[in-house]
Amino acid sequence: MHEPLVLLPGMMCDARLFGPQIAEMSADTAVMAAPITQGERIEEIASGLLDLLPKRFAVAGLSMGGIVAMELLRRAPDRITRLALMDTNPLAETPVVAANREPQIVKARSGRLLEVMRDEMKPNYLAPGPQRSDVLDLVMDMAETLGPEVFIRQSRALQRRRDQQAVLRKCKAPTLILCGAHDQLCPVKRHTFMAELIPNAELVVLKDAGHLPTLEQPAQTTAALRNWMQQPLVLR
Repeated sequence: MHEPLVLLPGMMCDARLFGPQIAEMSADTAVMAAPITQGERIEEIASGLLDLLPKRFAVAGLSMGGIVAMELLRRAPDRITRLALMDTNPLAETPVVAANREPQIVKARSGRLLEVMRDEMKPNYLAPGPQRSDVLDLVMDMAETLGPEVFIRQSRALQRRRDQQAVLRKCKAPTLILCGAHDQLCPVKRHTFMAELIPNAELVVLKDAGHLPTLEQPAQTTAALRNWMQQPLVLR
């Protein structure tokens, strides 16, 4: 039996982002998806989660979930047995991106959240292919379920996030860096950079996926996660 696996979804996503992985991996692993919806700072979200999560666990985060995973690693490196970062970014928010969030927040407050999500998730974040419209439908459904207040809190947390390069350099846990080749939000070169920061990290690039490989290429993503869960642990 593996140690528990904690999955952290991206911005405006819930456990459904990892539906295929939960279905496949829960046969032999205790899997939980943890919400990242409370708190206006990444630090607050992470400290709230640490009170709820198992004593030691593997963590896999996608996009904003990866940013929270890096903060968990910063705060509690001894509790994290393995780290998987998917379609994410270890850098602080740039002033331009932070400023661009302000009109989105105004729109979300005025009842136009789905319009913001449609603009934000432009199909160019996803790989071309027959599954694209189904994935976008699910993204919209998750966003509608979480609602505008969560969008505003998560936007604020992303605006204020810290640079985590130094944290990654110190990471001793078996690490998977995974991304879709078509991800224009968090491009492949960002993941190559992360993989170079972390000693012995494995980089997996899925050629037919974009920003949401868990849904776009579920079997390949699950296979990569399974392989990572089977890596021998570093004794500390």
